[in-house]
Amino acid sequence: MDFLTNLVNNLNFEAILQLTCLALVVISGPVVIFLLAARGGDL
Repeated sequence: MDFLTNLVNNLNFEAILQLTCLALVVISGPVVIFLLAARGGDL
């Protein structure tokens, strides 16, 4: 049980959340450009 307790205590959930938000922002840019190109440039 000590292994699981140490694993949970060592995980930095704030860093994981920040990296997840950063990934969403970085991925959303090309997705928007692709959708604009697919629709012929019309929003």
